[in-house]
Amino acid sequence: MSDPVSLMTGETTLRKNCAGDPALSARLEPWMCEFLTSEHVAQSVTKHDSPLNVICPSPMSRNIAEIQSQVEARGVASKIFFARKANKCLSFVDEAIRCDAGLDTASENELRQCLQRGVCPDDIICTAAVKSDDLIDCCIANQVCIAIDNRDELDAVVARCRAVGKRAPIALRLGGFLHDEPLRQLPTDSGHPSHAVGPRQATKLPTRFGFDAVTDNGIIKQLCDLPIKVRGVHFHLDGYDAGQRVSGITQSLRWIDLLRSAGHHPSFMDIGGGFPISYLDDGDQWETFWHQQERALLGRRDPVTYRNHGLGLFEHQGHILGRRDSYPYHQSPVRGDWMANILDSVVEGNTIAERLREARIELRCEPGRSLLDGCGMTISRVEFRKQNADGDWLIGLSMNRTQCRTSSADFLVDPILIRTNRSADDPKSGFLVGAYCTESELISLRKLTFPQGVARGDLVVFPNTAGYLMHFLESRSHQFPLAKNLVVSETLSVTELDAIDRRVD
Repeated sequence: MSDPVSLMTGETTLRKNCAGDPALSARLEPWMCEFLTSEHVAQSVTKHDSPLNVICPSPMSRNIAEIQSQVEARGVASKIFFARKANKCLSFVDEAIRCDAGLDTASENELRQCLQRGVCPDDIICTAAVKSDDLIDCCIANQVCIAIDNRDELDAVVARCRAVGKRAPIALRLGGFLHDEPLRQLPTDSGHPSHAVGPRQATKLPTRFGFDAVTDNGIIKQLCDLPIKVRGVHFHLDGYDAGQRVSGITQSLRWIDLLRSAGHHPSFMDIGGGFPISYLDDGDQWETFWHQQERALLGRRDPVTYRNHGLGLFEHQGHILGRRDSYPYHQSPVRGDWMANILDSVVEGNTIAERLREARIELRCEPGRSLLDGCGMTISRVEFRKQNADGDWLIGLSMNRTQCRTSSADFLVDPILIRTNRSADDPKSGFLVGAYCTESELISLRKLTFPQGVARGDLVVFPNTAGYLMHFLESRSHQFPLAKNLVVSETLSVTELDAIDRRVD
């Protein structure tokens, strides 16, 4: 590995060929800089074609340790489960095993692959949103805990248990928690923030998952005569509001008390995923971007997006309305510090950590994106440059937009351009477009500048895409092949395709 000065120099060199206006400089890992400044990058794309996902599992252990250390420091028993749906590569399953992490599986394939890689069934939970009989049978046969989401699902599990004469380990999935908005974090004598200050109007947190935490507690008695074993409770909340997690934990603890009173023996609480990360080191860049985006929508500067796309915002009578439709690419706190804020929150005189310890409950969680922070990037080859009817340059990449996308409007960090060719008429700015035959097929809606130009055969790199961006929405429309997944070590001494590319399920 290069020394820090060499890495900084390499990073600066990598960034100079492409940037947005305003810039959103992606956070880069040392292994990324090493790989992108080596001969491996061009050779790998030539060998495995475009696009190519390049992954390095090593940062995953650091990310797990960051969360784990905060929980352990507060004396709370815990287990971190990696959400497999965030990335399909089996190398991350192997890394999770090395880190003594569990696996959260959302499909039969994900479950069977984990079992085949040697994951202990006790270290797996099945949280699939829809569970077929085959998936349920696999869970029962291997005694994998099933997160039960609704009564029909419970009935299906009970029927399969009776058919095979076995009991199923389950966790009750809860939703519809009451939550006070806005949460006021006033200091207490202990110095901890408090989430129980003054009278407030409670609202229900919206979710499509789980039994209603307020109205469905009648299910508890019905569980007593069924061929199931209640191992714990589980919930999933959208977004990154730590205060909402506090509400979920507090009300889940009440369910645990009710379950124990009814004769069940829950031992864990699983608070799901949704741990925040930042793709940018510079928060000022993020705010500057949105300020300039609003100025563009108001006509006070040139557009910063394709055809002045609002990214969720729009202009109305001289005012900006709407809501940002993007991932928060810079946020704070993240990961471990965010978890610490939850555990240190005070409810009815005790911290959440104290309440979990008193209840003798293991705290579980299922991060995906935050465990894969720094673990991958996506590389694509430039196939053409052309001008559209508006005079904008379009840079055609050999990929489609589902190969670098989640559910938000865009991937809003600056790509890296690796120049392999030179041309006298290279465009100096433009938009990245993909291979699908639709007008909306843009890889990035942001207008990018290329100070040294861009030419056919150059490589465009999207940093930090391992968490959801590579695989969550990937599609084979037009019968294009899916991207290959190349695994590298931090020292680049090992480069090989992930085992998922050699499987036939």
